[in-house]
Amino acid sequence: MRAAVLNEIGQDKLEVLDDVEATGFGPGRVRIRVRATGLCHSDLSAMNGVLPQPAPFVPGHEGAGEVLEVGEGVRNLKPGDRVVVCWLPACGACPACRRGQTELCLAGFMNAGTPNFRRPGGDVFGFAGTGTFAEEVVVDAGCAVPIPDDVPFDIAALIGCGVTTGLGAALNTADVEAGSSVAVIGCGGVGISAIQGARLKGAAEIVAVDPVAGRRESALTFGATRAVSPDELATAKQEVTAGEGFDYVFEVVGKSATARTAYENTRRGGTLVVVGAGAMDDFLQLNMFELFFDEKRILPSMYGGGDVLRSYERTIALWRAGRVDLEGLITHRLPLSEINEALDQMRSGTALRTCIEI
Repeated sequence: MRAAVLNEIGQDKLEVLDDVEATGFGPGRVRIRVRATGLCHSDLSAMNGVLPQPAPFVPGHEGAGEVLEVGEGVRNLKPGDRVVVCWLPACGACPACRRGQTELCLAGFMNAGTPNFRRPGGDVFGFAGTGTFAEEVVVDAGCAVPIPDDVPFDIAALIGCGVTTGLGAALNTADVEAGSSVAVIGCGGVGISAIQGARLKGAAEIVAVDPVAGRRESALTFGATRAVSPDELATAKQEVTAGEGFDYVFEVVGKSATARTAYENTRRGGTLVVVGAGAMDDFLQLNMFELFFDEKRILPSMYGGGDVLRSYERTIALWRAGRVDLEGLITHRLPLSEINEALDQMRSGTALRTCIEI
C-alpha cells in the first residue's frame, strides 16, 4: 500500500512509497482504510524533532476512514463502520481515567513505541501510535471511534485532533465567561477552533493574533472581533482592555516566546491557556514575584482538556446545529502524492487545514 514516510528526523520532505504494509493486526485491534486526514502542526513538530518520535515513521494522526477488519475480542466495531482515529484513547482503568481526566491517560503514548508498519527494509513507526498518512492503518480498537453516517470523512478527520483541541481549550479548560475579553495567539486550525469556542461561550471581544494576513482575515469570519499582527497586539490590548490585559489569552503556537507574550497580555487574575505543543528544552521563564503578585492562572490544555469521546459527540452536535463551522477550516485539498506541497502550505501559513484525500 501507499504511505508517506519520514526516513530520518530533521528531514523536511516525506517520501511517498508503495511498499509499506500495515502490521500488528490481532486480538483487540482493528484495520482501517483511511479516507481523509488533516495536517496538524504536531506532524511538523515530530518531523523536526520538537516532539519525540522514533523514525522512520509515517506522520499523521488526524484521520478518518472505515473499518476493514476487526480482531478477536472487538465487540463495538464491525467491517464497514465509519470511524475517526483517536490518537489518545482512554484505557478506562488508570488513575487518570478513574479521576475523569481521560485526556491524561498514557495508554495511547505506549503505542508510539511499537512499530505498526513495515517495509522490505525493516519496521516503520506511526506517529502517536497511528500514522494516518497511509492508505491503511492498524490500531487498538479504542483508537477507532464510530461516527454517524452523516459526518463526512474530512469533517471527522478534523474532529480527531485540531477541532477537539481548540474548542476544548475554550469550552473545557478555560470555561470562558460570557462577556469576557479573549486573545488567541496563533490562528491556524487549532487557534480558529479556540476562537469558535470562545464565541460559543459568549466572549464579548475576541482578538486574533497571527503574523499571516490571510489567517487574520479568516479569523474574522470565524468569530474574532478584530485581528492583528503580533506587533499590533499592544495597541489592541490598550484599546480593548484599557491596558489592563485580557481575561483569557490562548497560546496556540507552542513556543516559550509566545507563551511569555501571552502571559504579559493576560490581566492580573486572568487566565493563560497553553494549547501549543512545544519542545522539552524550550523553557518559559517567570519570576517568583510576578507569579505570586499577578495571580494569573496558567492552564495547560491537553487535547482539549476533557473527555475525548464526549468532546467528539459535542462537536458533531454543534456542527449539525450550525453553531461551529468545520467545512470552512478546510482551505485546501490534495491527494497523498502531493503531501509535501501540503506541508509547505502549513509552513507558510497559507492553509488553515489541508485535507489529504486518500
